[in-house]
Formats: sequence, structure tokens, C-alpha cells
Amino acid sequence: MSLHFDKEEFAARQQRLQTKMEENKLDAMLLFAQESDYWLTGYDTFGFCFFQCLVFLANGDKVLLTRSADERQARHTSNISDIRTWAERGEASPIKQLKDILFEMDLLGKRIGVEYHTHGMTGAIGIELNSQLSSFANLVDASTLIPNLRAIKSDAEIACIRAAGELTDKAFGAALEVIRPGVNEGMILAAMHNAIFEGGGDYAANEFVIGSGRDALLCRYKSGRRNLEANDQLTLEWAGAYRHYHAAAMKTVLLGKPTPRHLDMYKAVSEALVAVEEAMVPGNTFGDLFDAHAHTVDKHGMTEHRLNACGYSLGARFTPSWMDMPMAYRGNPAPLQENMVVFQHMILADSVTETAMTLGRTYLITNGAPESLSALSLDLPVIAG
Repeated sequence: MSLHFDKEEFAARQQRLQTKMEENKLDAMLLFAQESDYWLTGYDTFGFCFFQCLVFLANGDKVLLTRSADERQARHTSNISDIRTWAERGEASPIKQLKDILFEMDLLGKRIGVEYHTHGMTGAIGIELNSQLSSFANLVDASTLIPNLRAIKSDAEIACIRAAGELTDKAFGAALEVIRPGVNEGMILAAMHNAIFEGGGDYAANEFVIGSGRDALLCRYKSGRRNLEANDQLTLEWAGAYRHYHAAAMKTVLLGKPTPRHLDMYKAVSEALVAVEEAMVPGNTFGDLFDAHAHTVDKHGMTEHRLNACGYSLGARFTPSWMDMPMAYRGNPAPLQENMVVFQHMILADSVTETAMTLGRTYLITNGAPESLSALSLDLPVIAG
């Protein structure tokens, strides 16, 4: 086995889950989220995009049902001993095989929690699961149970996220070395990824966001590259990833002389991030973070240029997104708690003047002021044109 955490760490996670299952009167859970499998057992794969399910009993027993291509993967990367494969032939259904396993584990008529809200379960799987098992057992939606546990990081997890933060900083330093007029965006991405991989990091759970010129207003990755110009704007959103744990950051880099609009927008996002930092204390909520961001940006008269969310939790995530719950949006009552890790991004996109400005970094929630997991300056990066 190749595990990134010791037996005691996994035992503590399992005990936390068992305690929650007892509170929710669950006899078993059907885990479809890859993040849950990784957190609970170390199992590391991208095969979750096909059918697989980890059955976890209240007494701690577990069985993984997966594809044959992932069997060795599970044996090499997890502490799961009972690994079974489902047959890929004709009209064979893995759900029927899963039902046989549940019967074997004496779960007929029992209360079973299911992770429905995950990329690891398609709508087709959910429909067939309910059709096959609704008369077999009492199925309940337990999608938030493990995510709520994962949101509070252990010391071992925080160590991984600190390592990810160091890779985040190295990636930006590598980018600054190549950002010049005439340079293609692909060269910037190559430099950033090279720094992360050389530092022992992983692929991030989603693509880095890069866009210059009018594409600097985008906050999603898209295909196609552009060469930077003498007077230009470049938006970068990236994350160092270590053992799948993420530390994200976001910046707008200017080439040439900043425009007055750029400076006004930078003042708004920098003040907004400071306001969010002040609100980022246990006892407040994720909704409070959004309100701090929105109030400050709105005070600068830029309401129409901001987004309806300003950040989210981070941790060990798998494709297609490094975003985790809870998220900072208006009215979200989820409480901020010590040892949560939160990415906060201040994003302004003025489509009228085609001006972009962003600023963001990842924080560890403490019992006092939040700790930035990046050593990068929050100053506006300007490179001579």
C-alpha cells in the first residue's frame, strides 16, 4: 500500500464518521464521492467517472465495488481489503451486483445513507439505484455528512495544504519570470505547472484559469492561446496541489501603465479582501464573508461588476473542480470554524470598458485572525510593457 497518512489518522477519520452515522441512525453508507473514498481510505483514482461504490458499515467494515481497471489502483493506494469488480458485459448492471453485496452484508430493511450530490454519481446511476434498492432498504440522502467532516482539517491535512501553498507561490514566481509582451499564454501555463510538478505537487482538480486582453474578464478556463501585448491585462487563477490538497490564488497582472479604471478596481478588490479577512473568524458565517465583500465593492460603485459568490472551502478534491463546500454567498448560514481552509477571491469584470481586476488567496481559519497560506504580496503586479 502507498498511503499518505498513517493508520492513526485514518482511524480518527473513521471514528468521526461512525459517530455521525450513529447520530443519524445509519446502518451503512454508500459512498460515491471520490473525495470521501480518499479521505476515509486513501483510495486514489480517476476511475470514479465510471460506476464505483464504497459500502461502509456502522461497525467499520467496508467493501469497494469498482471496475477491473481500478482494482490494483485500490490495492496500491488504499487500506481497503475487500475489493470486488463488477462485470462489464452485455446488459450487466453493477447496481444488481451492489444489491447482492448489501444482502450479503445483512442490510436488507436497514437504513442506508447515500451520497447523491457528487460527480461520482450520474443521474442514470441514481435512477437505477433508487429503482433497485428502494424496496430493499430505507435509503436516505447523506450527501453532506462526509463533506461536513472533511471541512474541518486535521493537523496532517493542514501540513499538506501548507505544502500546496508553497507550490502556489512558486508557480506565480515562475509565471512572473516569463510574463512579457509577445509571450504566449501557453508559456505561462507551462512555467506554472513545471514549478508545481518539480516541487512534488499534483495536477489540480481543474484547469488553471488564464486569460488576457478581453479574455481577462473570464473566470473559467477555455481552449485557445493568445500572445501578450505591450499594454495588456492578464488574469490568473491557479492552485498548488499536494496529495490532492489545494491552495488556490487569483491575480490580475498588468503589462505597461495601469489605466485609471484598473487602479480604481484594484482599490475596490484590495479593500474588499481586507474586509473579508476581518470577518473571517469563528462565530461568523460564510454569508458574512460575502456580505463583507459585497458591501465594500458596492461602496465603490461596482455592484454590477461583481459576482454572486466570493469564495469557498478547499481541501482534497478531484476533477472536475477544486471548489468545495461551504461556499461564500449571500445568506449562507454555514459557520466558520477553526481549522477550516477557505479560498476568497475578489473578482470584478467591467464588460463596458473591458477591464478586469481580481485578487484572492487561501486562508486557514484559526481561533483569532485568519492565517494566509500564501506569502505572495497583495500589491498590484505591474510589468513594464
